[in-house]
Amino acid sequence: MEIQTPRLEIYPNKIEDNARNIVNQVHDFGGQLACVTKVSCAHPAVVAALQTAGADMLADSRIQNLQTITKSGNRLPLLLLRIPSPNQAAEIVRTADYSLNSSAFTVRKLSDAARLYGVSHKVILMVDVGDLREGIWPDQVNQVVKDCSQLPNIEVAGLGTNLACYGGVIPSQENMQMLVDIRDECRRVTGLELPILSGANSAGLPLMFKKKMPKEINHYRIGETILLGRNVIDRSPWPGMHQDTFKLIAEAVELEKKPSIPIGERGQDAFGGYVDFVDRGIRNRAICNIGRQDVVVDNLTPIDPGIIVLGGSSDHLILDVEEAQEKICVGSEIEFYPGYGALLAAFTSPYVQKKVVKEK
Repeated sequence: MEIQTPRLEIYPNKIEDNARNIVNQVHDFGGQLACVTKVSCAHPAVVAALQTAGADMLADSRIQNLQTITKSGNRLPLLLLRIPSPNQAAEIVRTADYSLNSSAFTVRKLSDAARLYGVSHKVILMVDVGDLREGIWPDQVNQVVKDCSQLPNIEVAGLGTNLACYGGVIPSQENMQMLVDIRDECRRVTGLELPILSGANSAGLPLMFKKKMPKEINHYRIGETILLGRNVIDRSPWPGMHQDTFKLIAEAVELEKKPSIPIGERGQDAFGGYVDFVDRGIRNRAICNIGRQDVVVDNLTPIDPGIIVLGGSSDHLILDVEEAQEKICVGSEIEFYPGYGALLAAFTSPYVQKKVVKEK
């Protein structure tokens, strides 16, 4: 018997519309667009929507997802986003056309593997311009580029950077121009063209949209803004985009009137934290059949504005449904819009059914 809940509904027509919107904006700016499939674990419906919308390449952080895309008959170039593990070099060069790198040691391993399999592999060397995640420190870039360019079966295709992921540093004219200047100096020193300047993930789109992005930045790696239709700087809706591209549906398995504050001496919860409770009095509370093993519960927005997410355990989601606009009973399906973290977890969880909903 088919499991009905919990399920994640995927709306590929809306994803395609969003992707085409961003493709057009990036192309109008003179750039290439690598559509990122990571949050969807390269789900076939999402991949197909991105391809149809006109993506220039597809990108993912997991080699397994890129292999899934390859098996689907994809003909677009594939980019591995996560810095490669040296021990995965053979799988990487056989699957990905490009990879982001920050270690000359790893690029040497990729070179060895590419030579063994008789293929050429392109690398984009990442530069740290301030976010303090991956990247070569600026004063080391020339030497690393020079070393990597001399390796057989390796093409240094360009430079890139990553912002707004670890340190939360927002792309600006200053740090983007820093990347351009580093590339220009590297060209002068090495004589290499370094045609790709991959300066922006979704966080860089606002700068481009305002026409403040340096024109030399010609490669964009975009996932969340396409798939959720949001500006990742503040999660506001991106102009002209759908935000209802995915829905998470859970089922109410208990409905009881209960106090808002636990009764008795309290310690840590099951995850080692301490929860603050708001005393709203005696309220209707629902428990749903999804929990932290499947989703980031604090990253769910109930579609019914009268429902409040209170929290969750491993297997249960706890809601205040006292002011729900629709009547809730045991067996009711309750719908949520997932944020990025919730969507990533739901796609990754084998316990959440994925259902494609094609609209006319």
